[in-house]
Amino acid sequence: MLIAASAILVLTPMFRDSGWLRGGRSFEPEWNYTPAPLVMRGGDPYIRALMRTISASESNSHRPYSLLYGGDHVYDLSRHPDLCITIVSGPNYGDCTTAAGRYQMLTTTWIDKASLYHPQRSFFFWQDYSFEPEFQDEVVYYWLNDSQAWGIDLSQLLQDGGINEVLRILSPTWTSLGYGIEPNAMTDALPHIYEQVLQEELQSSGIE
Repeated sequence: MLIAASAILVLTPMFRDSGWLRGGRSFEPEWNYTPAPLVMRGGDPYIRALMRTISASESNSHRPYSLLYGGDHVYDLSRHPDLCITIVSGPNYGDCTTAAGRYQMLTTTWIDKASLYHPQRSFFFWQDYSFEPEFQDEVVYYWLNDSQAWGIDLSQLLQDGGINEVLRILSPTWTSLGYGIEPNAMTDALPHIYEQVLQEELQSSGIE
């Protein structure tokens, strides 16, 4: 969760929408799904692979961009859905969360980061930023590429083979990444998932 997973193993399962794991909810994994391709086109293949890896544990669904905490989906993505859903178990039991979309961004986090990175940003603090898939991708892409936001160049760290260090850096933000408070069934596989999707992204970008 954002704060402020065949007989031949494919590393990332697709969770059934009615039983997707959030905050300790039970689920029934279907081992036939890898993280969906991004809607956004172009960009650094290392950051793109990282984005898909984050979604492997945060929003593993065939429709990740419309996913709410708990497994339901919304159909109006003209803005962040801002629906506060009660957390049923885990360290935040009894609280509610507005986590939504491929990167399970809280409303407040979305507004804050969209004001910095959304391609349609303006100077009006009350603006409703479009939550359509391409904009979810672009906001997170530029956020992850902002070395000042993280205190380090994540792309360079990934190119140097530091996926585990990157997951550690990001885990206070996305708490399912392996060093946070809400690991799930996908957490241990994330470095392997990253290597899998990185090869796809490198091939798609023409980098061998």
